[in-house]
Amino acid sequence: METIHLRDEYIKLGQALKLAGLVDSGLEAKEVIQGGRVLVNGEVDTRRGKKLYPGDTFSYGGKTVQVEA
Repeated sequence: METIHLRDEYIKLGQALKLAGLVDSGLEAKEVIQGGRVLVNGEVDTRRGKKLYPGDTFSYGGKTVQVEA
């Protein structure tokens, strides 16, 4: 499992996908999130602005990423 490290209290899902290198742009992030292809903590979440905190995980394209402080 890959990890990303937060600089702030939280990171939004769209930003996290870009930071992890799972998408190339904000537009691509919006499309895959709204298309129901991203899992947050094992469940589909279609909110691009979903706040992720340390301990959360998100998955897309066969890769899972853990959010760490």
